[in-house]
Amino acid sequence: MSGRGETTKETSPRAPLPTQDNVTEQQKRTKVIHIIYIIAALDITWMFLQFSVTPYLAKKLGFNTLWFGYLQTTVGVIQLLGGPMFGRFADIFGARAALSLACSSTVVFFLLLAIAENPAMLFIHKLPTVFMHVMPASQMVVADLSAPEKRADALSKLGLCFGIGMIAGSTLGGHLNTRFGETFTACFGAVGSAFSLLLVLKFIPKTTKSQASGTNKDSENKSKSIFNVGEITRLLKFPGVKRTFVVKIVAGLPSGIFQVMFSIIALDFFKLKPEQNGYLMAYFGIASMVVQGGVVGRLTARYSENSLLLLSIGVSSLVGLAQAYMQNVFQFCLTVVPMMFSLSVFNVITDSMLTKSVPSSDTGTMMGLCSSVQSLLRTVGPTVGGFLYLNYGISSIGLIQFVVNIAVFVHLLQRSLGKTDEHQK
Repeated sequence: MSGRGETTKETSPRAPLPTQDNVTEQQKRTKVIHIIYIIAALDITWMFLQFSVTPYLAKKLGFNTLWFGYLQTTVGVIQLLGGPMFGRFADIFGARAALSLACSSTVVFFLLLAIAENPAMLFIHKLPTVFMHVMPASQMVVADLSAPEKRADALSKLGLCFGIGMIAGSTLGGHLNTRFGETFTACFGAVGSAFSLLLVLKFIPKTTKSQASGTNKDSENKSKSIFNVGEITRLLKFPGVKRTFVVKIVAGLPSGIFQVMFSIIALDFFKLKPEQNGYLMAYFGIASMVVQGGVVGRLTARYSENSLLLLSIGVSSLVGLAQAYMQNVFQFCLTVVPMMFSLSVFNVITDSMLTKSVPSSDTGTMMGLCSSVQSLLRTVGPTVGGFLYLNYGISSIGLIQFVVNIAVFVHLLQRSLGKTDEHQK
Protein backbone atom coordinates (compact mmCIF):
# COMPACT_ATOMS: atom_id res chain seq x y z
CA MET A 1 0.00 0.00 0.00
CA SER A 2 2.75 2.42 1.04
CA GLY A 3 4.70 1.48 -2.10
CA ARG A 4 1.75 2.42 -4.25
CA GLY A 5 1.28 5.67 -2.36
CA GLU A 6 4.94 6.63 -2.83
CA THR A 7 4.74 5.86 -6.52
CA THR A 8 1.70 8.08 -6.86
CA LYS A 9 3.42 10.92 -5.02
CA GLU A 10 6.53 10.63 -7.14
CA THR A 11 4.82 10.41 -10.53
CA SER A 12 1.87 12.76 -10.08
CA PRO A 13 3.86 16.05 -10.06
CA ARG A 14 5.66 15.01 -13.24
CA ALA A 15 2.62 13.76 -15.19
CA PRO A 16 1.24 17.19 -16.27
CA LEU A 17 4.58 18.34 -17.75
CA PRO A 18 4.64 16.22 -20.91
CA THR A 19 0.88 16.74 -21.29
CA GLN A 20 1.35 20.51 -21.16
CA ASP A 21 4.17 20.26 -23.70
CA ASN A 22 1.96 18.18 -25.97
CA VAL A 23 -0.88 20.69 -25.69
CA THR A 24 1.45 23.61 -26.48
CA GLU A 25 2.98 21.74 -29.42
CA GLN A 26 -0.47 20.84 -30.75
CA GLN A 27 -1.59 24.47 -30.47
CA LYS A 28 1.47 25.58 -32.46
CA ARG A 29 0.74 22.96 -35.13
CA THR A 30 -2.92 23.98 -35.33
CA LYS A 31 -1.96 27.66 -35.68
CA VAL A 32 0.45 26.90 -38.54
CA ILE A 33 -2.20 24.75 -40.29
CA HIS A 34 -4.74 27.59 -40.00
CA ILE A 35 -2.23 30.07 -41.49
CA ILE A 36 -1.55 27.58 -44.29
CA TYR A 37 -5.28 27.45 -45.03
CA ILE A 38 -5.31 31.26 -45.38
CA ILE A 39 -2.23 31.25 -47.66
CA ALA A 40 -3.75 28.48 -49.81
CA ALA A 41 -7.09 30.34 -50.10
CA LEU A 42 -5.26 33.51 -51.15
CA ASP A 43 -3.14 31.64 -53.70
CA ILE A 44 -6.24 30.09 -55.30
CA THR A 45 -7.83 33.55 -55.32
CA TRP A 46 -4.91 34.95 -57.34
CA MET A 47 -4.92 31.90 -59.61
CA PHE A 48 -8.60 32.33 -60.52
CA LEU A 49 -8.03 36.06 -60.85
CA GLN A 50 -5.54 35.14 -63.59
CA PHE A 51 -8.14 32.88 -65.24
CA SER A 52 -10.29 35.99 -65.70
CA VAL A 53 -7.45 37.64 -67.64
CA THR A 54 -5.56 35.11 -69.78
CA PRO A 55 -8.33 33.75 -72.11
CA TYR A 56 -9.59 37.23 -72.97
CA LEU A 57 -6.10 38.68 -73.38
CA ALA A 58 -5.17 35.71 -75.59
CA LYS A 59 -8.23 36.36 -77.77
CA LYS A 60 -7.25 40.04 -78.10
CA LEU A 61 -3.77 38.98 -79.21
CA GLY A 62 -5.21 36.75 -81.94
CA PHE A 63 -5.02 33.29 -80.30
CA ASN A 64 -7.46 30.70 -81.62
CA THR A 65 -8.56 27.57 -79.71
CA LEU A 66 -5.56 25.55 -80.91
CA TRP A 67 -2.98 28.18 -79.94
CA PHE A 68 -4.62 28.69 -76.56
CA GLY A 69 -4.27 24.92 -76.12
CA TYR A 70 -0.54 25.24 -76.88
CA LEU A 71 -0.28 27.97 -74.22
CA GLN A 72 -1.94 25.73 -71.63
CA THR A 73 0.29 22.83 -72.67
CA THR A 74 3.36 25.02 -72.11
CA VAL A 75 2.27 25.60 -68.51
CA GLY A 76 1.66 21.88 -68.05
CA VAL A 77 5.14 20.94 -69.33
CA ILE A 78 6.85 23.56 -67.15
CA GLN A 79 5.00 22.48 -64.01
CA LEU A 80 5.41 18.81 -64.86
CA LEU A 81 9.19 19.30 -64.76
CA GLY A 82 9.11 21.64 -61.77
CA GLY A 83 6.68 19.80 -59.47
CA PRO A 84 8.86 16.89 -58.26
CA MET A 85 11.97 19.12 -58.03
CA PHE A 86 10.02 21.69 -56.02
CA GLY A 87 8.74 18.94 -53.71
CA ARG A 88 12.28 17.73 -53.04
CA PHE A 89 13.37 21.35 -52.49
CA ALA A 90 10.65 21.60 -49.82
CA ASP A 91 11.83 18.39 -48.11
CA ILE A 92 15.45 19.61 -48.03
CA PHE A 93 15.11 23.33 -47.23
CA GLY A 94 11.82 23.37 -45.34
CA ALA A 95 8.33 24.82 -45.65
CA ARG A 96 9.23 28.51 -45.30
CA ALA A 97 11.82 28.46 -48.08
CA ALA A 98 9.53 26.49 -50.40
CA LEU A 99 6.49 28.71 -49.87
CA SER A 100 8.61 31.87 -50.17
CA LEU A 101 9.94 30.68 -53.53
CA ALA A 102 6.43 29.81 -54.73
CA CYS A 103 4.88 33.15 -53.69
CA SER A 104 7.80 35.16 -55.12
CA SER A 105 7.39 33.34 -58.44
CA THR A 106 3.68 34.22 -58.45
CA VAL A 107 4.54 37.92 -58.05
CA VAL A 108 6.88 37.74 -61.07
CA PHE A 109 4.24 35.79 -63.01
CA PHE A 110 1.64 38.56 -62.58
CA LEU A 111 4.09 41.36 -63.34
CA LEU A 112 5.01 39.66 -66.64
CA LEU A 113 1.31 39.18 -67.41
CA ALA A 114 0.71 42.90 -66.80
CA ILE A 115 3.23 43.86 -69.51
CA ALA A 116 2.26 41.11 -72.00
CA GLU A 117 1.45 42.97 -75.21
CA ASN A 118 2.24 40.30 -77.80
CA PRO A 119 1.88 36.50 -78.18
CA ALA A 120 5.55 35.85 -77.29
CA MET A 121 5.19 37.68 -73.95
CA LEU A 122 2.09 35.64 -73.15
CA PHE A 123 4.23 32.51 -73.42
CA ILE A 124 7.17 34.07 -71.52
CA HIS A 125 4.98 35.07 -68.57
CA LYS A 126 4.29 31.35 -67.97
CA LEU A 127 7.95 30.57 -67.18
CA PRO A 128 7.73 31.37 -63.41
CA THR A 129 5.09 28.63 -63.09
CA VAL A 130 8.02 26.19 -62.74
CA PHE A 131 8.17 27.28 -59.06
CA MET A 132 4.50 28.19 -58.52
CA HIS A 133 3.53 25.26 -56.28
CA VAL A 134 1.88 26.87 -53.25
CA MET A 135 -0.81 24.20 -53.03
CA PRO A 136 1.58 21.17 -53.02
CA ALA A 137 3.74 22.96 -50.41
CA SER A 138 0.60 23.62 -48.34
CA GLN A 139 -0.40 19.96 -48.66
CA MET A 140 3.07 18.96 -47.46
CA VAL A 141 2.74 21.15 -44.35
CA VAL A 142 -0.73 19.79 -43.56
CA ALA A 143 0.46 16.20 -44.08
CA ASP A 144 3.47 16.83 -41.81
CA LEU A 145 1.47 18.42 -38.99
CA SER A 146 -1.70 16.27 -39.00
CA ALA A 147 -2.18 12.79 -37.50
CA PRO A 148 -2.41 9.98 -40.11
CA GLU A 149 -6.00 9.11 -39.14
CA LYS A 150 -7.06 12.76 -39.59
CA ARG A 151 -4.98 13.47 -42.69
CA ALA A 152 -7.74 13.03 -45.29
CA ASP A 153 -10.00 15.39 -43.35
CA ALA A 154 -7.19 17.97 -42.95
CA LEU A 155 -6.35 17.77 -46.66
CA SER A 156 -10.03 18.17 -47.54
CA LYS A 157 -10.02 21.50 -45.67
CA LEU A 158 -7.49 22.68 -48.24
CA GLY A 159 -10.17 21.86 -50.78
CA LEU A 160 -12.50 24.13 -48.80
CA CYS A 161 -9.87 26.86 -49.18
CA PHE A 162 -9.88 26.06 -52.89
CA GLY A 163 -13.60 26.75 -53.03
CA ILE A 164 -13.26 30.04 -51.14
CA GLY A 165 -10.43 31.14 -53.45
CA MET A 166 -12.39 30.10 -56.53
CA ILE A 167 -15.37 32.23 -55.49
CA ALA A 168 -13.30 35.25 -54.46
CA GLY A 169 -10.87 35.09 -57.41
CA SER A 170 -13.47 34.47 -60.11
CA THR A 171 -15.86 37.17 -58.88
CA LEU A 172 -13.12 39.70 -58.21
CA GLY A 173 -11.30 38.91 -61.47
CA GLY A 174 -14.48 39.20 -63.53
CA HIS A 175 -15.35 42.60 -62.04
CA LEU A 176 -11.81 44.01 -62.22
CA ASN A 177 -11.30 42.82 -65.80
CA THR A 178 -14.65 44.23 -66.93
CA ARG A 179 -14.17 47.62 -65.27
CA PHE A 180 -10.41 48.24 -65.33
CA GLY A 181 -8.94 45.88 -67.94
CA GLU A 182 -6.38 43.07 -67.98
CA THR A 183 -3.32 45.12 -66.94
CA PHE A 184 -4.88 46.46 -63.73
CA THR A 185 -6.19 43.00 -62.82
CA ALA A 186 -2.71 41.47 -63.30
CA CYS A 187 -1.12 44.19 -61.13
CA PHE A 188 -3.74 43.53 -58.45
CA GLY A 189 -2.71 39.86 -58.52
CA ALA A 190 0.95 40.82 -58.08
CA VAL A 191 0.16 42.92 -54.98
CA GLY A 192 -1.98 40.12 -53.54
CA SER A 193 0.80 37.56 -54.09
CA ALA A 194 3.26 39.88 -52.32
CA PHE A 195 0.90 39.92 -49.32
CA SER A 196 0.87 36.09 -49.34
CA LEU A 197 4.69 36.17 -49.28
CA LEU A 198 4.64 38.40 -46.18
CA LEU A 199 2.36 35.91 -44.40
CA VAL A 200 4.80 33.09 -45.19
CA LEU A 201 7.82 35.00 -43.87
CA LYS A 202 5.96 36.02 -40.71
CA PHE A 203 4.16 32.85 -39.63
CA ILE A 204 5.54 29.71 -41.32
CA PRO A 205 8.33 27.85 -39.45
CA LYS A 206 11.55 26.95 -41.20
CA THR A 207 10.62 23.25 -41.22
CA THR A 208 7.51 21.24 -40.38
CA LYS A 209 9.19 17.83 -40.30
CA SER A 210 9.10 15.90 -37.01
CA GLN A 211 12.40 15.64 -35.15
CA ALA A 212 12.39 11.85 -35.41
CA SER A 213 12.23 11.78 -39.17
CA GLY A 214 14.03 15.04 -39.75
CA THR A 215 17.26 14.69 -37.81
CA ASN A 216 18.80 11.68 -39.51
CA LYS A 217 17.22 12.26 -42.88
CA ASP A 218 18.12 15.96 -42.90
CA SER A 219 21.84 15.32 -43.01
CA GLU A 220 21.29 12.79 -45.80
CA ASN A 221 19.08 15.12 -47.82
CA LYS A 222 21.44 18.09 -47.49
CA SER A 223 24.17 16.16 -49.27
CA LYS A 224 21.92 15.12 -52.13
CA SER A 225 20.95 17.17 -55.13
CA ILE A 226 17.44 18.55 -55.62
CA PHE A 227 17.71 17.24 -59.17
CA ASN A 228 18.41 13.65 -58.08
CA VAL A 229 15.81 11.81 -60.17
CA GLY A 230 16.59 8.52 -58.42
CA GLU A 231 15.64 9.98 -55.04
CA ILE A 232 12.34 11.16 -56.49
CA THR A 233 11.40 8.00 -58.40
CA ARG A 234 12.35 5.69 -55.50
CA LEU A 235 9.06 6.71 -53.85
CA LEU A 236 7.24 4.77 -56.56
CA LYS A 237 8.77 1.56 -55.15
CA PHE A 238 6.85 1.83 -51.85
CA PRO A 239 3.91 -0.62 -51.58
CA GLY A 240 0.75 0.59 -53.30
CA VAL A 241 2.26 3.85 -54.60
CA LYS A 242 2.66 2.86 -58.26
CA ARG A 243 -0.88 1.44 -58.51
CA THR A 244 -2.43 4.54 -56.93
CA PHE A 245 -0.44 6.75 -59.30
CA VAL A 246 -1.67 4.84 -62.35
CA VAL A 247 -5.28 5.19 -61.14
CA LYS A 248 -4.73 8.89 -60.44
CA ILE A 249 -3.44 9.48 -63.98
CA VAL A 250 -5.83 7.27 -65.98
CA ALA A 251 -9.04 8.16 -64.11
CA GLY A 252 -8.06 11.82 -63.80
CA LEU A 253 -7.12 12.41 -67.44
CA PRO A 254 -10.62 12.77 -68.99
CA SER A 255 -11.91 15.16 -66.30
CA GLY A 256 -8.59 17.00 -66.54
CA ILE A 257 -9.19 17.52 -70.27
CA PHE A 258 -12.57 19.09 -69.53
CA GLN A 259 -11.11 21.35 -66.81
CA VAL A 260 -8.31 22.76 -68.96
CA MET A 261 -10.72 23.28 -71.86
CA PHE A 262 -13.43 24.89 -69.76
CA SER A 263 -12.30 28.50 -70.29
CA ILE A 264 -12.59 27.94 -74.07
CA ILE A 265 -15.91 26.10 -73.67
CA ALA A 266 -17.28 29.01 -71.61
CA LEU A 267 -16.06 31.52 -74.18
CA ASP A 268 -16.88 29.64 -77.40
CA PHE A 269 -19.69 27.16 -76.60
CA PHE A 270 -21.60 29.00 -73.86
CA LYS A 271 -20.70 32.50 -75.20
CA LEU A 272 -20.09 33.88 -71.69
CA LYS A 273 -18.72 37.35 -70.99
CA PRO A 274 -15.93 37.84 -68.37
CA GLU A 275 -18.38 38.84 -65.63
CA GLN A 276 -20.74 35.93 -66.38
CA ASN A 277 -17.79 33.54 -66.41
CA GLY A 278 -16.81 34.91 -63.00
CA TYR A 279 -20.27 34.14 -61.61
CA LEU A 280 -20.13 30.60 -62.99
CA MET A 281 -16.72 29.99 -61.42
CA ALA A 282 -18.09 31.37 -58.14
CA TYR A 283 -20.84 28.75 -58.37
CA PHE A 284 -18.11 26.13 -58.78
CA GLY A 285 -16.52 27.50 -55.62
CA ILE A 286 -19.75 27.30 -53.59
CA ALA A 287 -20.28 23.70 -54.69
CA SER A 288 -16.67 22.89 -53.82
CA MET A 289 -17.00 24.50 -50.37
CA VAL A 290 -20.15 22.53 -49.56
CA VAL A 291 -18.55 19.26 -50.65
CA GLN A 292 -15.11 19.83 -49.07
CA GLY A 293 -16.36 21.45 -45.87
CA GLY A 294 -19.47 19.43 -45.14
CA VAL A 295 -19.18 16.10 -46.93
CA VAL A 296 -15.63 14.80 -47.47
CA GLY A 297 -14.57 14.94 -43.80
CA ARG A 298 -17.65 12.99 -42.67
CA LEU A 299 -17.24 10.40 -45.40
CA THR A 300 -13.56 9.78 -44.55
CA ALA A 301 -14.52 9.26 -40.89
CA ARG A 302 -17.12 6.61 -41.78
CA TYR A 303 -15.89 4.75 -44.87
CA SER A 304 -12.63 3.23 -46.05
CA GLU A 305 -10.44 5.07 -48.54
CA ASN A 306 -10.80 2.27 -51.10
CA SER A 307 -14.62 2.52 -50.96
CA LEU A 308 -14.52 6.29 -51.39
CA LEU A 309 -12.09 5.97 -54.31
CA LEU A 310 -14.54 3.62 -56.05
CA LEU A 311 -17.44 6.00 -55.32
CA SER A 312 -15.63 9.04 -56.75
CA ILE A 313 -14.68 7.23 -59.98
CA GLY A 314 -18.22 5.89 -60.42
CA VAL A 315 -19.77 9.35 -59.98
CA SER A 316 -17.18 10.84 -62.36
CA SER A 317 -18.23 8.41 -65.12
CA LEU A 318 -21.88 9.49 -64.75
CA VAL A 319 -20.84 13.16 -64.83
CA GLY A 320 -19.02 12.53 -68.12
CA LEU A 321 -22.13 10.94 -69.60
CA ALA A 322 -24.27 13.93 -68.53
CA GLN A 323 -21.79 16.44 -69.94
CA ALA A 324 -21.75 14.60 -73.27
CA TYR A 325 -25.41 15.51 -73.81
CA MET A 326 -25.62 18.99 -72.26
CA GLN A 327 -26.69 21.84 -74.53
CA ASN A 328 -26.66 24.99 -72.37
CA VAL A 329 -25.29 26.56 -69.20
CA PHE A 330 -28.28 25.53 -67.09
CA GLN A 331 -27.82 21.85 -67.96
CA PHE A 332 -24.11 22.17 -67.21
CA CYS A 333 -24.87 23.73 -63.80
CA LEU A 334 -26.86 20.59 -62.89
CA THR A 335 -23.68 18.51 -63.33
CA VAL A 336 -21.46 20.84 -61.27
CA VAL A 337 -22.28 19.46 -57.78
CA PRO A 338 -21.63 15.76 -58.64
CA MET A 339 -18.57 16.86 -60.66
CA MET A 340 -17.09 18.77 -57.70
CA PHE A 341 -17.95 15.85 -55.41
CA SER A 342 -16.13 13.30 -57.56
CA LEU A 343 -13.10 15.57 -58.12
CA SER A 344 -12.81 16.51 -54.43
CA VAL A 345 -13.11 12.98 -53.07
CA PHE A 346 -10.84 11.53 -55.75
CA ASN A 347 -8.02 14.06 -55.18
CA VAL A 348 -8.22 14.02 -51.36
CA ILE A 349 -8.31 10.21 -51.11
CA THR A 350 -5.48 9.57 -53.59
CA ASP A 351 -3.27 12.26 -51.97
CA SER A 352 -3.96 10.84 -48.51
CA MET A 353 -3.21 7.27 -49.63
CA LEU A 354 0.07 8.35 -51.26
CA THR A 355 1.38 10.43 -48.32
CA LYS A 356 0.60 7.57 -45.92
CA SER A 357 2.62 5.19 -48.12
CA VAL A 358 5.94 7.09 -47.66
CA PRO A 359 7.96 8.36 -44.66
CA SER A 360 7.09 11.84 -43.33
CA SER A 361 10.53 13.06 -44.47
CA ASP A 362 9.41 12.53 -48.09
CA THR A 363 5.93 14.10 -48.00
CA GLY A 364 7.10 17.18 -49.94
CA THR A 365 8.53 15.08 -52.77
CA MET A 366 5.38 12.95 -52.81
CA MET A 367 3.12 16.01 -53.01
CA GLY A 368 5.40 17.29 -55.78
CA LEU A 369 4.82 14.04 -57.66
CA CYS A 370 1.08 14.39 -57.08
CA SER A 371 1.18 17.91 -58.51
CA SER A 372 3.13 16.56 -61.50
CA VAL A 373 0.18 14.27 -62.23
CA GLN A 374 -2.05 17.35 -62.45
CA SER A 375 0.60 19.01 -64.62
CA LEU A 376 0.69 15.95 -66.88
CA LEU A 377 -3.07 16.27 -67.32
CA ARG A 378 -2.65 19.96 -68.15
CA THR A 379 0.12 19.05 -70.63
CA VAL A 380 -1.80 16.42 -72.55
CA GLY A 381 -5.27 17.88 -71.89
CA PRO A 382 -5.20 21.08 -74.00
CA THR A 383 -3.80 19.38 -77.09
CA VAL A 384 -6.12 16.36 -76.87
CA GLY A 385 -9.05 18.51 -75.75
CA GLY A 386 -8.52 21.08 -78.51
CA PHE A 387 -8.41 18.31 -81.13
CA LEU A 388 -11.55 16.60 -79.80
CA TYR A 389 -13.47 19.87 -79.41
CA LEU A 390 -12.66 21.16 -82.88
CA ASN A 391 -13.28 17.86 -84.69
CA TYR A 392 -15.95 16.03 -82.67
CA GLY A 393 -17.54 18.64 -80.43
CA ILE A 394 -17.91 18.93 -76.66
CA SER A 395 -19.82 15.63 -76.38
CA SER A 396 -16.69 13.62 -77.29
CA ILE A 397 -14.88 14.82 -74.13
CA GLY A 398 -17.77 13.69 -71.91
CA LEU A 399 -18.10 10.30 -73.60
CA ILE A 400 -14.39 9.56 -73.21
CA GLN A 401 -14.65 10.44 -69.50
CA PHE A 402 -17.59 8.03 -69.16
CA VAL A 403 -15.85 5.11 -70.90
CA VAL A 404 -12.45 5.50 -69.19
CA ASN A 405 -13.87 5.93 -65.67
CA ILE A 406 -16.26 2.99 -66.08
CA ALA A 407 -13.30 0.82 -67.12
CA VAL A 408 -11.22 1.91 -64.10
CA PHE A 409 -14.24 1.43 -61.80
CA VAL A 410 -14.81 -2.14 -62.99
CA HIS A 411 -11.08 -2.97 -62.64
CA LEU A 412 -10.90 -1.63 -59.05
CA LEU A 413 -14.18 -3.33 -58.11
CA GLN A 414 -12.93 -6.71 -59.39
CA ARG A 415 -9.68 -6.22 -57.49
CA SER A 416 -11.54 -5.32 -54.32
CA LEU A 417 -13.89 -8.31 -54.61
CA GLY A 418 -10.90 -10.58 -55.29
CA LYS A 419 -9.21 -9.43 -52.08
CA THR A 420 -12.46 -10.00 -50.14
CA ASP A 421 -12.67 -13.57 -51.43
CA GLU A 422 -9.06 -14.23 -50.42
CA HIS A 423 -9.72 -12.98 -46.87
CA GLN A 424 -12.82 -15.17 -46.59
CA LYS A 425 -10.87 -18.25 -47.68
